Amino acid sequence: MARLAQTAGLTDVQQEILATVRDFVDKEIIPHAQRLEHGDVYPQDIVDGMKEMGLFGLTIPEEYGGLGESLLTYALVVEQIARGWMSVSGVINTHFIVAHMVRHHGTEEQKRDLLPRMAAGDVRGSFSMSEPDLGSDVAAIKTRARRDGDDYVIDGAKMWLTNGGSSTLIALLVRTDEGAAKAHQNLTAFLVEKPTGFGEVAPGLTIPGKIDKMGYKGVDTTEAVFDGYRIPATAVLGGTTGKGFAQMMDGVEVGRVNVAARACGIAIRAFELAVDYAQQRQTFGKPIAEHQAIAFKLAEMATKVEAAHLMMVNAARLKDSGARNDVEAGMAKLIASEYCAEVTQDSFRIHGGYGYSKEYEIERLMREAPFLLIGEGTSEIQKTIISRGLLREYRSKG
Repeated sequence: MARLAQTAGLTDVQQEILATVRDFVDKEIIPHAQRLEHGDVYPQDIVDGMKEMGLFGLTIPEEYGGLGESLLTYALVVEQIARGWMSVSGVINTHFIVAHMVRHHGTEEQKRDLLPRMAAGDVRGSFSMSEPDLGSDVAAIKTRARRDGDDYVIDGAKMWLTNGGSSTLIALLVRTDEGAAKAHQNLTAFLVEKPTGFGEVAPGLTIPGKIDKMGYKGVDTTEAVFDGYRIPATAVLGGTTGKGFAQMMDGVEVGRVNVAARACGIAIRAFELAVDYAQQRQTFGKPIAEHQAIAFKLAEMATKVEAAHLMMVNAARLKDSGARNDVEAGMAKLIASEYCAEVTQDSFRIHGGYGYSKEYEIERLMREAPFLLIGEGTSEIQKTIISRGLLREYRSKG
């Protein structure tokens, strides 16, 4: 049993789930990740394995066919999957966010219709806020939905949809004309069901193709172009317009815990590779792990892994308790992503010249870790969220 990144107080069921996932990662993901990643190949066999394990319904309540587990359980599962290959965790991340939004904000009809199919993995979710001309300024969204009888007509372009081609359900944030003075109160979330694939997948909806990325390969990242796309009013999440910003931010909060978990997983794997290599590689007549410069580096790496894991677990447990966790989720995402980049680079340096070779796994991790610095909001955005929360709590009495 590894010493690092252990979680106290888990139930027998949680421990059994994690043991099963870790075994799956060791046997079905790690041995194939390099080949699939370098070929930018969608990991269909791995996805099918996760579907059989019920991971697509991990947090969906049992009454809808899921396993009814907590955000903490999900985050720990994601940590293990990302330890094997971050792209695989991306396959279920957006699905999980959309399921969370439907469960907590959907109408009863939307829950009964979508959640059982999502739990079975027959409907797979993706999540869309970003646009080509904006990043974290969500209130400036330009994509619009115009009411036309019992339908809405959507026009605009969205960007950075993880699983954009392979998903069959998009949680889509667009602008509607609510007449509210505050921009964010004019945003509405729609549940867009669509076929898989690329090109014009439905009248008025085009998924142009996969975006070629530095890392995070295998999983498809796409644009989505809406041109007169017609959708019934019953597809508005929760049945009420103007609520989309709050609904999406709730999804983003759990998404930030997820990104922190992914960062922890990569950092754990980077440390595992480094500590193993350092005991095998010899210089000056002894393993490099016995040189103080490397031993101290391993100690620092392990400490960062442990700290990031504990903050991620704390943020997940807070959300599970029903408490507000925007500050804690931001802190966890901030420190986990930054430490992940540092630990991965330290592992790369320990590998020396071999770390630059595509034959070694650390080369892939070096290209994956930077994504977590920007996914679900950059480090600067996290600092903004954290500082605002702190000033709210520690308001000056002067």
